[in-house]
Amino acid sequence: MKKIAFTLLLVILSATTLFSCKEAADKAKEASEEASGTLEKAGEELQEAADDAANALKKAGTETMEIGEKALDSIKKAGSETMDKAEEMGKALKNTAEETVEDLKKVAEETKEKMDN
Repeated sequence: MKKIAFTLLLVILSATTLFSCKEAADKAKEASEEASGTLEKAGEELQEAADDAANALKKAGTETMEIGEKALDSIKKAGSETMDKAEEMGKALKNTAEETVEDLKKVAEETKEKMDN
């Protein structure tokens, strides 16, 4: 009977651990996809800003310098926003990983307590 209970407990622990790991992987995948989308959008914005700058430079004169500076500011802003979003995604991934570790610790402690009793 003890072997059956112990085996059942191990199966439950394994399933719980598997579920927690899958959940963490899903969250990490979701965060990765969101970051990828954000980076892709920022890349498109950077390409648009670069195209705008190239067209403006063709017109020549003093306006060209002003437009080029504006385009550069746009590129800097888009780059800054991209870095901020990437940092947020990194923090989200780290938090998810930490939560998973904590969940696994709790499950392990609960299992140990059950086994000790």
